[in-house]
Amino acid sequence: MERWASGEQYEPYVGRWSRLVATEFVDWLDQPAERRWLDVGCGTGALTSTIVRDASPAYVLGVDRSEGFLEYARRTVPEASFEVRDASDLPDGSFDVVVSGLVLNFVADRDALLRRLGELGGVVAAYVWDYAEGMQLMKYFWEVAGEVDPSRRDLDEGTRFPFCNPAGLEEMFAAAGLADVASRGIVVPTVFTSFEDYWTPFLGGQGAAPAYLSTVDDTTRDRIRDALRERLPAEPDGTIALTARAWAVRGTRA
Repeated sequence: MERWASGEQYEPYVGRWSRLVATEFVDWLDQPAERRWLDVGCGTGALTSTIVRDASPAYVLGVDRSEGFLEYARRTVPEASFEVRDASDLPDGSFDVVVSGLVLNFVADRDALLRRLGELGGVVAAYVWDYAEGMQLMKYFWEVAGEVDPSRRDLDEGTRFPFCNPAGLEEMFAAAGLADVASRGIVVPTVFTSFEDYWTPFLGGQGAAPAYLSTVDDTTRDRIRDALRERLPAEPDGTIALTARAWAVRGTRA
């Protein structure tokens, strides 16, 4: 059901918050300058741009299956190279650091991907949202959507991706043969200036929740919107201050 085609629509939904996580993620990796980086599932370039800005890389290659997302990335991160590839068609070559942001949960064969990443890079690292507990903007949405439309509760990413926590991620990295595995949480503010600032990105069709919303009738959509308006913790000036937690994990080639 997920749709990944328009960078302009994805950025206000998740991209702007992923960029905040990427800053702390790259700092945590603490890699020397002049390294060769591969960004797998780079999307609109949120993580790629942070590598270019903060890590002083010798070379950065971003790969993604969405030409629409890559068009956005090429335009906004001209210092990096980009190729259309999916998780089963990664480039040959040697990289010092291989990273992936907000992608592991959407890959069918995660074990095979992690083993491949371990072959490509000396350091392998990733981050995913804490869908079940800490990604508040999505958690509020799915709680309300599940009440309004109980037949589609199975779409809730918190239910679909139960491994998006430190134990689950560390277990996957270790099973893929990676050594020195460690994880950490990264919490960033997601402050919306108004309810419309929160709600409008859900109408863009990019990602699981917006894609679901595009399939429902007007009455169901309006009921979800109105229930969210009532439930979200808005300040007197209309500001909605939430937080988003991501779990980051890293390992090294054994």
